[in-house]
Amino acid sequence: MVVQQHRSGGGARAVCALAVVGVMAATAGCSGGGDGADPVMADERGRADFLDAVRRAAAVLAGTASGTGMWTVTGAATPGAGVRSVAGSAEVRTSMETAAGGTRVTVTGRGTYDFRNQVGRLEVVLPEDAVGEDDEHRPITELLAPGALYMMNRGAGVPADKWVRIDTTTLEDGNLVTGGVTDPMAAAELLRGARQVTYAGRTELAGVTVRHYRGTSDIGRAAREASPKSRGALAAAAKGFRTDTVPFDAYLDEQGRLRKVRHRFSFANEGPAVEVVSTTLLYGFGVPVSVPLPDDRDIYTGKIQQGQPGGTRARARTKAGA
Repeated sequence: MVVQQHRSGGGARAVCALAVVGVMAATAGCSGGGDGADPVMADERGRADFLDAVRRAAAVLAGTASGTGMWTVTGAATPGAGVRSVAGSAEVRTSMETAAGGTRVTVTGRGTYDFRNQVGRLEVVLPEDAVGEDDEHRPITELLAPGALYMMNRGAGVPADKWVRIDTTTLEDGNLVTGGVTDPMAAAELLRGARQVTYAGRTELAGVTVRHYRGTSDIGRAAREASPKSRGALAAAAKGFRTDTVPFDAYLDEQGRLRKVRHRFSFANEGPAVEVVSTTLLYGFGVPVSVPLPDDRDIYTGKIQQGQPGGTRARARTKAGA
C-alpha cells in the first residue's frame, strides 16, 4: 500500500518545490537481499518480538531503551540481557527520489544527528535542473531541531547570510518530505506505528549483519507513541496525509539499532501520481555532534518566493481537500 497524501498542483516540479524537493532513496551499496529465509508475518496477534524490535528502534537510537540480543534460528530477536545501545548520535546519509510522469528527481543529504537531543546538521544537494539559471549550485545547509527546520542557501531572494526557519508542526507532512530530507528521528519514530511486520531475513549493510523487516506503519499511532519532541510534527503529518498507512523497510543491527529505513509515500496530484521514497542510512554511531541554532537576528523574516524550496505554497492540500 502507498500513502495517498495531500494534493498539490503543478506535477513533478510542484512536488520538487515542496521545499527542497521530494525524492526516493537510492543510496548506492546500502541495500541487499535476504538470506533466503521464509518471510514471517507479525501483527498484534503474533510474533510480538518482531513488532517490538521495530517499534523500539527510535528509543534504542536515543539510548533510552535497551537493544535486542542475538538472533534465534528463525531470525527473530531475543531480548538482550542488559544490552544497551551505544548510539546517541550517528553520521547520516539520506536520499529522496520523486517519480512523476516518467520524470525522476533525486535529492541527497549528508551530515550528523544527535538522537538524544534530536538535533542535526545536514548538507542537502539538489539536482542541477532544480536550481535556477542565476543560482549557484550550492548545497543547502539544514539544521534539524524539535519542531523546527532551519535552511541556509535556500535562494529565492533570501540573503546569503540569513537562515529561513520553518515551524515543522505547521507543515502538512510534518517535514517528512518537505525539506528534501526526512528528519532521522522522525524516520525512526514512524516505526512506532508499525502494525504489520514481515521478517525478510538477514543481510549485510556496509559490512554489518542486519535484520531486514518490511511492514506498514500508521502515522497517527506513531504520533501518539512518539517521544514528546517528535510528537508535534508527526501529529501534523497524521492530519495532513490522505491515509495514515506508510510502507517501510527497516534494517536493524544486533543491538537493535536502526541502520537503514526506507519509507514510501504517494501524493495524489491533479496530474500524474507522484511517488516519493525517502531513505535514511545511519552509521558511525557515537560521533560528536554540535548543532548551535541561529540567533533570531540571523533569521530571515521577509517574504519567501512561492514555488521555491521552503515557499509557503509548497504544501499540499489536507484530507478535506482544502
